[in-house]
Amino acid sequence: MKPASTSLPNSATQPGASLRGPILWGLLIGAIQAVSPFAFYWLEQSTMHAIYISLIATVYIGFAVADGRPRVVAIESAVAAVFVLIAIAGVTGTAWLLVAGYAGHGVKDYLQERRHFVANSRWWPPFCAAIDWLVALILAVEIAAGVNFH
Repeated sequence: MKPASTSLPNSATQPGASLRGPILWGLLIGAIQAVSPFAFYWLEQSTMHAIYISLIATVYIGFAVADGRPRVVAIESAVAAVFVLIAIAGVTGTAWLLVAGYAGHGVKDYLQERRHFVANSRWWPPFCAAIDWLVALILAVEIAAGVNFH
């Protein structure tokens, strides 16, 4: 019999653990997130997406604080700052910066899933990567179709 663990299992590191649930939830939330700026019709779509990118970028700061290692907190804070700057530039610059922000954060999630730099993020990386990449894809299609984000 295995001894009882005092922490929740990290589904991302358990052999054979399915990531289907987090990914499917991420796709659902991503679809909602992609269309949600239309609910805030008085704001530019680029503003809403910049807010979203900034918020999702800072989630890993919370994970890093929970991790407790100062080096991890510093690195995750710096990475979040880069995404915030990309998001800010996407408000008045080309909307492709917003696509780059989402897609780049999806890559960051993928790397987190592979390397587990921040401890105990469990199901978050595949969930968030699914959101990020779906929204990036939808925005890219909208831009190609001529949708104006400003």
